[in-house]
Amino acid sequence: MLSITASTTKAPGSASLRARLPAGTGLRPLPARDHVNVALCVPLGGIAGIWGPSALASARLAVAELNRRNGMGGKHCRLLTVNAADDAPDTEATLIELIADGQIDAMVGMHTSAMRQRLLRALASQIPYVYTPLYEGGEATPGVFAIGETTGRQLMLALSWIARHRRPRRWLAVGNDYVWPRATHRMARGLIADHGADLRSEHYLPFGSENFDEVIDQIRCQQVDAVLVSLIGQDAVAFNRAFGRAGLARQALRLSCALGENELLGIGADNTDELYVASGYFASLDTEANLAFTERYRQHFGERAPTLNTFGQSTYEGLHFLAALFSAADQARDTDWASLARTRLYYPSARQGDRNPASTQATPLYLARAEDNAFRVIWNA
Repeated sequence: MLSITASTTKAPGSASLRARLPAGTGLRPLPARDHVNVALCVPLGGIAGIWGPSALASARLAVAELNRRNGMGGKHCRLLTVNAADDAPDTEATLIELIADGQIDAMVGMHTSAMRQRLLRALASQIPYVYTPLYEGGEATPGVFAIGETTGRQLMLALSWIARHRRPRRWLAVGNDYVWPRATHRMARGLIADHGADLRSEHYLPFGSENFDEVIDQIRCQQVDAVLVSLIGQDAVAFNRAFGRAGLARQALRLSCALGENELLGIGADNTDELYVASGYFASLDTEANLAFTERYRQHFGERAPTLNTFGQSTYEGLHFLAALFSAADQARDTDWASLARTRLYYPSARQGDRNPASTQATPLYLARAEDNAFRVIWNA
């Protein structure tokens, strides 16, 4: 696997680079060479860098499985890792250069929606872009295949259970200041009201925040009994630690739609009382698909393998999805983006292997409660 963090001195998204990438209308034929290069865009640092090790390992497992069989479109698959951390300044320029030079044939992205928007502003629809993590929904750019669960469904599942079993009346929302938390809180406001409760206030913090005193004071002053936490990565770890140290678990439950096993370990067992997470995947899922996946993962990487989580396994799914996409295009001899977006694909997944890229409504969802350093699933739909 090649790793690329910056490969150009041109300014990201500059007019000269954009001019080299006219908008495409469909999937390009695979190259004449005997391999396919896929850019794996994952955060290698920053607050979301905690997702990186599992994402890289899961992608490598998928490529190993593909290359033992038919590869990708009958060709050997190679990964080029590109740093997609939110504080990486050259991600767009790096990818533009790689596409223009014919060095990559597709992209698999596991990063924030803020980075996705950056890339879409800079890149035309020249190569397929599989966006793998949970997200706010609504992505309809030609050539982009968002295969993760959407926040609206996560919230509906979680808030329904919490309303029946915990009956909170006063909510507060805190998140990082970008599109996903703001969209999440906008959806949550209406759903919380539907359950007879009230979202008292919303708070948005920059990436890398270290002081949560103001939010903690507001939780106390507003006497909220539930907190929607839409902070990611290390910020989620830091906030939940502060929440636990302040003794607020005796006052309010917490709900997150983007918190994985790595963050849970970082938060620490002493700080996870009444912490709930809605997700399409947990490493502890006792399903046939996940047990088989975790066995293959451990056999491939050994006992010291990176901790599995929802963000990591999504890259495994994304690589297999991409292979199925190329196969479907070849079989149908149809490379139009709109036609491909309507195609039902079958591919290996830790969740389920029958997915329609035009709709993620069939994706299983789970609500789990943190118990010490693990998640225990308490409800699914």
